[in-house]
Amino acid sequence: MRIAWFDCFSGISGDMTLGALVGAGWPAAELEALPARLRLPGVAVAISNVRRGAFAATRVEVNVGDARQPHRHLHHVRALIEGSDFDAGVRETAIRVFTRLAEAEARVHGTTIEKVHFHEVGAVDALVDVVGAVEGLRALGVERVYSAAPRLGRGRVNSEHGPIPVPAPATTLLLEGAPVEIGDVEAELTTPTGAALLSTLVEDWSAPPRFVPRAVGTGAGDRDLKEHANVLRVVVGETSSPAWTTRTVTVLETALDDENPQFAAALIPALLEAGALDAMLVPNIMKKGRPGLWLVALAEPENAEVVARRMLAHSSSLGVRMRTEQRLELPRRAETVETPFGRVALKIATLPDGSERAMPEFESLREASERTGRPLREVGEAALAAWRDFGRSG
Repeated sequence: MRIAWFDCFSGISGDMTLGALVGAGWPAAELEALPARLRLPGVAVAISNVRRGAFAATRVEVNVGDARQPHRHLHHVRALIEGSDFDAGVRETAIRVFTRLAEAEARVHGTTIEKVHFHEVGAVDALVDVVGAVEGLRALGVERVYSAAPRLGRGRVNSEHGPIPVPAPATTLLLEGAPVEIGDVEAELTTPTGAALLSTLVEDWSAPPRFVPRAVGTGAGDRDLKEHANVLRVVVGETSSPAWTTRTVTVLETALDDENPQFAAALIPALLEAGALDAMLVPNIMKKGRPGLWLVALAEPENAEVVARRMLAHSSSLGVRMRTEQRLELPRRAETVETPFGRVALKIATLPDGSERAMPEFESLREASERTGRPLREVGEAALAAWRDFGRSG
């Protein structure tokens, strides 16, 4: 699998992303042709080689010239993108980026996405930035995007609404649930456009799997900073095998020595309903030799507080321990097979050596077993046999 890793130690903006992708091998001519493909008359893209600190970098500028560019609503932006000749996947992803921008702006200004004027965020250069970033990744063959925690910056910047704090309100909303750094630089390092790209393209904020770098691009910001080089690095590479990925999870645990067993039975479904990824109860021996229970749950970091509140509300616990850990996960996918007992859902995991392992989904097994009156084991063996036969014939 080909991946891209964004190193956002000086934040990210749309033009920095374009520069990095050109530096990583996306032909400059394809980026220069992009305004015409979006039917934006009078708009041109200028690409140059510059230095930012110790780095040689690629600078991209979108020049509007004398062409008047009106404020645009989301439906105007969507129409421009849908009317272009880009791949359907590129159009769909670019529209998702702008939809996220509109949703953030609507929350900031207390309005609806239909009424949002994109202002500077949705100006013509943002159209080129967003569509160009998505098209550039497609052209480079990137299937998955990973990112380091973006540095946001601090201070104030001027906008059409007057001075606003840094990070900008829309930027902060767009990166809800993502790891970020503020840093000590008095400047806007991550723009709303950059934040919208990351929050749409990055599916998992964990570290990338082991990969072989194939190209490195360095995109330049619009000014030099005294604190560090104002650049965005994008590393494009290929995973060496379909091995595990690394995911950040929060582990929540508490010990119960006075819990009613009838109430304890309801704890697991209550935590799963609250958003826990997994939960378990382990019998153990507490202080003074009393039998007790060890309650453990896993949650996404952004859901950990909700799960902790549910733990405290639904148990006799007086406190919950929380810690962040890295979890190695095998790639997996869902499949359905036909058996003599009906359709059965499977979960297929890819092992580090490239082989695959299948496991029937229990609820699907139980449904087929109850429908036909056959034992669970028999239905499960039939499902695995059907999967193996399908794999040999496919």
